[in-house]
Amino acid sequence: MTAHAGLPLVVEAARAVRLEEVVEAELPVAKRQRGFSAAEKLEALILLVASGGDRVEDIRILAEDTGLGRLLDRELPSPDALLDFLSAFDEPQVWAQRPREEKSWVPPESAPLQGLSAVNRALVARAAARPTTTATIDHDGTILEAHKRDALIAYEGTRGYQPLVAVWVEEDLIVADEFRDGNVPGNKDPLTSVRRAFEALPAWVEKRYFRGDSADYYEPLLKYLVKEQIGFSISADMSPELRAVCLAVPPEHWVELATREREVVHGAEVEFTPGDWPKAASPLRYVGLRITPLQRELFAERGPKYLAVVTNRPAPEEGAARRGDAMSAAELVRWHWEKAGTIEHVHRSMKDELGAGVLPSQRFGANAAWFRINAITYNLLTLLKRRALPERFRLARPKRLRFEIFNMPARLSVHQSQLSATFSASSARTEELVFARQRLLASRQDCSSAPAPPR
Repeated sequence: MTAHAGLPLVVEAARAVRLEEVVEAELPVAKRQRGFSAAEKLEALILLVASGGDRVEDIRILAEDTGLGRLLDRELPSPDALLDFLSAFDEPQVWAQRPREEKSWVPPESAPLQGLSAVNRALVARAAARPTTTATIDHDGTILEAHKRDALIAYEGTRGYQPLVAVWVEEDLIVADEFRDGNVPGNKDPLTSVRRAFEALPAWVEKRYFRGDSADYYEPLLKYLVKEQIGFSISADMSPELRAVCLAVPPEHWVELATREREVVHGAEVEFTPGDWPKAASPLRYVGLRITPLQRELFAERGPKYLAVVTNRPAPEEGAARRGDAMSAAELVRWHWEKAGTIEHVHRSMKDELGAGVLPSQRFGANAAWFRINAITYNLLTLLKRRALPERFRLARPKRLRFEIFNMPARLSVHQSQLSATFSASSARTEELVFARQRLLASRQDCSSAPAPPR
């Protein structure tokens, strides 16, 4: 018997894109003689995360399911073997490079961590649909609460870590992540993370966009996006100068954008140039937002609150046909707001429904590897939903896949050396599982000529 008859689909999704070959080529993690390979250990951790385990010790629960072992046709590594595997990603000596005057610092990634990043890049290239030639990257940080001995305090008082994540919206794939201590603010060199995200996109992507919050309002990042001709919208820092410009907007220029339960939002074009923006560079476009609490809010702050969005996407020319990336102020703000429905969804799935919210080690590099493995698992589930499962699972969250697919019970039997699984589920659900395996097998055959991952 097995309680996880659908769980091998996760491993089959990885093998459908020949991920094990990339792992063996890119992941410089030594193995003991007669031990498990790096690919086998990575597959075990991915299975653990997909099944709902958030501690390495939980691998014992999967190992106790002997029916699952028969379906996988192998044993699973022990918790100690997996912890040793994660520890191999940590290089404590890199902290000696930390400048003495730096209170917050992002260490360079170890060679194994870079190899794990290459594995994810290959997965992104092989999981994405070729017809998708547009990539919108949503970028944001999240806080992982942790009470480890070396965990530092984040800006809002939580002790833990504060990684950055970049998501390819159209394909629902995590293209890059950067693990950080809790005291490293999001506005400390976000360019490195963003550049890594765009470099991870497949070569066939033709049009690129970017959305970020005020932590990405960082001059080198703005210059990079302008130079690379990447259309962007970023929440601007509300400096005294920018606030003064917003206050000077005539009342009749404000256009209502949204009426919410407790406030009304207006927008308007504002003329503003940051003081450190090069005079020879193309000017940026600013859209101011005025958020006014409704009168029924007795304890609301007096007067409206002002925010702003900065972009390089042009405004439509009055009386002319719409061209290229042009957007009105209202369209731009609504497009910018869409970010909350993508990256926040990814953060929630990673921390609450996968295992990223519970870190396994006191070692920074081991925790960074664990977080990246959760990102790889997220991408594999996206591949499974879009490449193999029925359309009704396209937007399914991990807990839905777990409830309906992975935790499907079955009775195993062997007849004439053929292993068979008999499901207690309906014939329709059983056929869905069979068809999913057939689609994954076809994908593996199609992937035999896939290009090498970008570097």
